[in-house]
Amino acid sequence: MCFSFFPIAASLLLAFCRWDIISGLKGIEWAGIGNFKSLIGFSYVVSLGKTTLAPNDPLFWKYLYNTVCLMSAIPVGMAGSLLLAVLLNKQFPLRNLFRTIYFLPTMCVPVALFLLWRWIFNNQYGLLNWVLSLAGLHGPDWLGTVAWAKPSIMLAGLWMGIGGGGMMLYLAGLQGIPRELYEAADIDGAHAWQRFWHITWPLLSPTTFFIFITSVIGGFQGGFEAAYMMTGGGPAGSTTTMAYYIYQNAFTWFQMGLAATLSWILFIIVMVVTLLSWRFGGRRVFYF
Repeated sequence: MCFSFFPIAASLLLAFCRWDIISGLKGIEWAGIGNFKSLIGFSYVVSLGKTTLAPNDPLFWKYLYNTVCLMSAIPVGMAGSLLLAVLLNKQFPLRNLFRTIYFLPTMCVPVALFLLWRWIFNNQYGLLNWVLSLAGLHGPDWLGTVAWAKPSIMLAGLWMGIGGGGMMLYLAGLQGIPRELYEAADIDGAHAWQRFWHITWPLLSPTTFFIFITSVIGGFQGGFEAAYMMTGGGPAGSTTTMAYYIYQNAFTWFQMGLAATLSWILFIIVMVVTLLSWRFGGRRVFYF
């Protein structure tokens, strides 16, 4: 209890304080809601005779946008996991071997995998641009340009995640569907798509809902390893996520108070999104 309750309580207290960790405990100053105002607040700014409403911390909103943008790959990853699960649920030779191969990236250390993808995306000697050069194409600077950095990280995340936990959960869900339903559909003359749409997809809705909820939570909390190992948060902050921004405040700029505030803001965002998903998404879940 003390190893979980004390850090949570301490971070909540620090969220209302200003603390440069280098100055030690004596440097802690009470800030009230000042940290929250400086991060998510807005102020009127007068420029060229015009008054506009501008955020106090534009980086917060930019990095929150980056986080949500990277999470747009979640539906693609779920669809890929479902497709793999359906294919690997069929009877064919060496099925268990293929299941192991697809699940293998999940068992590897993410840092090593991101280093591998950083080499693949390297614009000078990377594997991807070399393959493109064989076709007479000149590949871009994948991780060094704003336009390509996010898609590159999303592609690496999809490769690592499609054959992971989502696929295994879908496999478990598929094996729990009664075979009698498919046999009855075959007798009625239903083709493969009709069996999938009217039997497989509705009965997998609890699994889909669980994977979606956990993916959204993980999406808001993730992105640190990819940004740290592949791009350093660049170029121009285009791949910096909320998790990486918290790390920067805490261990690069040593602003522990702001880092704790960001952590609690992220917690509130995740909680609200999760509750809304349960409120509206739970209605579409079919239990049998």
